[in-house]
Amino acid sequence: MGLELYLDLLSQPCRALYIFARTNNIPFEFKHVELMKGERWRRGKPPGNPPGTPRGHRTEEFRKVNMLMKVPALKDGSFTLAESIAILLYLARKFKTPDHWYPSDLQKRARVDEYLSWQHVNIRGKGSKLFLTKVLLPLLTGQPLSPEKLEGVTEELNIVLKQFEEKFLQDKPFIVGNEISLADLVALVELMQPVGAGYNLFEERPKLAAWRSRVEEAVGKQLCQEAHEGILNAKNLTADKIAPELLEHFKHQLLKQSS
Repeated sequence: MGLELYLDLLSQPCRALYIFARTNNIPFEFKHVELMKGERWRRGKPPGNPPGTPRGHRTEEFRKVNMLMKVPALKDGSFTLAESIAILLYLARKFKTPDHWYPSDLQKRARVDEYLSWQHVNIRGKGSKLFLTKVLLPLLTGQPLSPEKLEGVTEELNIVLKQFEEKFLQDKPFIVGNEISLADLVALVELMQPVGAGYNLFEERPKLAAWRSRVEEAVGKQLCQEAHEGILNAKNLTADKIAPELLEHFKHQLLKQSS
């Protein structure tokens, strides 16, 4: 059996994997999981769907691939793997992708590892918080988002964006130097999440905007556009397009953050 990737392109880590595999001509079967339809919460095939409809990733079938019940996930024959960074590194090593993605040079590789270790609670954490707050919180409460709340989560993101520019990007074309690496790809997909919520964080940051353009050129602008099409339309989400059980999950998560 060939390589299978369980993905939903609304998810930042899933987009990173999708772009990386496509850019490097890695053959894989795209197992589509539609998170907003609540597929991650169901233990079986949703009723009424026609044959061939993707099954949710809380099915027993998916449990065998990833007992954590999250995407992305990989299945390569009898081997399964969870966690996006681990999957990216597995693909880079197995398919011997060009060295610049995860450099063999010790110090360059350490720079990639440094960014990937830092980004989880910083770029990812603050970018995701802004997206959830700006897009989903008004749907859950039925009230417009208060300017004070939006200002607070935006400022949290702005702080880590400044750190990203000053610490990791500096005056280099890419995070590790003159060539794209996994660090740049992971950074780009995370930064597009707030953009999908209507916050164009590149608009007043020319250094960041120029870096984005270089990353997109390196992997292909058309591929980037394809991968981000869904998230860039996410600000138009309405409550009826989201599974009730998923709305309830987000409600608890967001109201806890707001308290």
